Amino acid sequence: MRFRIVPLLILVVAAPVAGEAAGYQRPPESLARLVDAPLTPFVQASPDRATLLLLDRAALPPVAEVAEPELRLAGLRINPRIHAPSRASSFDGLRFVAVRDGRERRVEGLPAEPPAKPRIRNVAWAPDGTRIAFTLDTDSRVELWTADLASARARRLLDAPLNDAYPGSPFHWLSSSSALLVRLRPADPGEAPAEPRAPEGPVVQENLGRTAPARTYQDLLKSPHDERLFDHYATAELARIGVDGAITKLGRAGVIAGFEPSPDGRFILLESLHRPYSYLVPHFRFPRRVEILDADGRVVRELVDLPLREEVPLGFGSVPTGMRSISWRSDQPATLWWVEALDEGNARREAALRDRVSILPEPFEGEPRVLIDLPLRLDTIWWGDDDLAVVSEWWWSDRKERWYALDPSEPGSEPKVLADFSFEDRYGDPGDLVRMPDLRGRPVLLIDRARNLYLSGDGGSPEGDRPFFRRLDPRSGRTTELFRSSGAWYEEVVTPLDSAARVLLTRRESKTSPPNYFARDVRRNSLRPLTSFPHPYPELEGVQKELITYSRDDGLQLSAVLYLPPGYDARRDGPLPGFVWAYPNEYKDAAAAAQIQDSPHRFNFVSYWGPIPWVTRGYVVIDDAAMPVVGEGEVEPNDSFVDQLGMNARAVIAEGVRRGVLDPKRVGVGGHSYGAFMTGNLLAHTDVFRAGIARSGAYNRSLTPFGFQAEERTFWEAPSVYATMSPFMSANRINEPILLIHGEADNNSGTFPMQSERLYNALKGMGRTTRLVMLPHESHG
Repeated sequence: MRFRIVPLLILVVAAPVAGEAAGYQRPPESLARLVDAPLTPFVQASPDRATLLLLDRAALPPVAEVAEPELRLAGLRINPRIHAPSRASSFDGLRFVAVRDGRERRVEGLPAEPPAKPRIRNVAWAPDGTRIAFTLDTDSRVELWTADLASARARRLLDAPLNDAYPGSPFHWLSSSSALLVRLRPADPGEAPAEPRAPEGPVVQENLGRTAPARTYQDLLKSPHDERLFDHYATAELARIGVDGAITKLGRAGVIAGFEPSPDGRFILLESLHRPYSYLVPHFRFPRRVEILDADGRVVRELVDLPLREEVPLGFGSVPTGMRSISWRSDQPATLWWVEALDEGNARREAALRDRVSILPEPFEGEPRVLIDLPLRLDTIWWGDDDLAVVSEWWWSDRKERWYALDPSEPGSEPKVLADFSFEDRYGDPGDLVRMPDLRGRPVLLIDRARNLYLSGDGGSPEGDRPFFRRLDPRSGRTTELFRSSGAWYEEVVTPLDSAARVLLTRRESKTSPPNYFARDVRRNSLRPLTSFPHPYPELEGVQKELITYSRDDGLQLSAVLYLPPGYDARRDGPLPGFVWAYPNEYKDAAAAAQIQDSPHRFNFVSYWGPIPWVTRGYVVIDDAAMPVVGEGEVEPNDSFVDQLGMNARAVIAEGVRRGVLDPKRVGVGGHSYGAFMTGNLLAHTDVFRAGIARSGAYNRSLTPFGFQAEERTFWEAPSVYATMSPFMSANRINEPILLIHGEADNNSGTFPMQSERLYNALKGMGRTTRLVMLPHESHG
């Protein structure tokens, strides 16, 4: 045998505990090499598709970076030193690659210190494709930089720091490509509000008969001092910055929640938050004023002033009343669109029509025109041109999605149904409509000379995912397949490289070949490589990978991805200990639940926080094991959650035993978030696993009383469901070792660190074998 087995039980309970040697521990070198392996760069195509921008991804940040100061305000996490998101992912290098000949040039001129490597974020091409803009984090601020395509050199565009504390990019290119709209830190913001030495008084909240249910959000405002801090760090000034560095201030300072230039650059759509703030809901439900400004920052029209939205009804598909999703039509110079609920935003209310989409063209006077009334909830709109747009609607309870083609020049005209399907149905998923940047840099539908559209999708099938590229005739609804991934390769379409969709940019990989980018000529069926990223972990080249299918006791077909150690032979070496990693999913249709997910032909990518590295330690690893929970008709999936989890678990172990690779007495189970919740339930209600690893989970559902995951009912509507599904309520039945891991700064709704702490205390109080690892400064992901 050419591999070594490390007992899972030792991994769970054998490391130092409180009172012994403290500090971070280094894993075995074979695992450390996998964690530190270089990451495949991200790729952005230029608007004209002549150049690829490779963004080199930074390795995992050091603990010192993770431990930088952080404020948690109104659902945001802010680094107060630089007025930006804390722990934001970044890039540390940029490269231009010519599509024509593959010539690569590294962008020069980036600073080396501070920090030691550049921390690049918010990268965007100018509409004309001659340069890119991006932000660069220093130790004290966020700077705006640009890099010229012709010279491949970067330079700082202005001295003033940006305000990147609020979600969304802190800059937007104007269509001229000669200037950008940016969100600046105020010139004289003053000192941050100091926390009072003594309380100003009690924090009082009251409710006088209003119905205001809310999911269990984290990082909410808690005091007047929090409100002042939020104002201080989120307040920004809007400015126009020329590529020559010239600054023109626009409008007044405020908490800018959104800003977007019109496609022609003559107007600005501005959304600003204002008080009263809430201690019940995050920032995105605070009152907001939506205005249209001219290019010099003068108010053309106040479009709407939306109130605080604490009283959104429960239920998936429920939305606030009033205007929402206000935006510019991407295909017009300056036309606004938005959607409003026709059912008071209440998904539980019977209604023939749910949403109304309206449009308002320049000069933004008079009443808006109704584009379409929808029987379901609006999902998205793909704008094309004067004569064609596609509207998508959806509904949760029956998992319905429907597309309409319509003529936006004739609002209220009869739309044509282009697609009608269940979004649970992977095999019947039509994919996504393909868009390309127009001359203003805005994404619009790719429409060829014959008025055809194009579709790109995952291509779910009984053989696994086989990505496709198709032509769609919107008049007849017929599709023509132009490309589909085949053979031992997984190849997905990134974007067409020409307006006729003859040549496609694809991302191609196999089990043993890392992802690389190619130019695929669909007419000639030829490939031309554009990148040559090396194999990041040669030690995994011999790992055996297989997509397996099997059935559970009620006949429902399941699937998983099986990994076996290099050099392993079942007949020669016999059954091995195994580790199952999974995440439950709810379905309303058993046929959809039985569909194959993923692909056996994808590269053996190793995530630092996933289970695959353990295959190098001699384990059978079963990743992405299907854990469907089905409730058809009037029956909800969670009514039999525990029983169905047990069936799924027994089925995957039985399949490993049938294949002769798995020792059923030495199998562990693990998962993240809802997968950790699953792990707790499997250990409490089955005896098929030897140990468990549960990371960042929630275990007591009475602490999330207004719903969780796909559960719409409240605790008071389904108390027995909440109790039965809570591993905390059955902690006395957990008799296997369990490792609980949780970030001390978890920011996910419902998965408070307290959830792991309380389960650990319960298990310890009953004498169970358990360990709790709280990771300093780390959040949910």
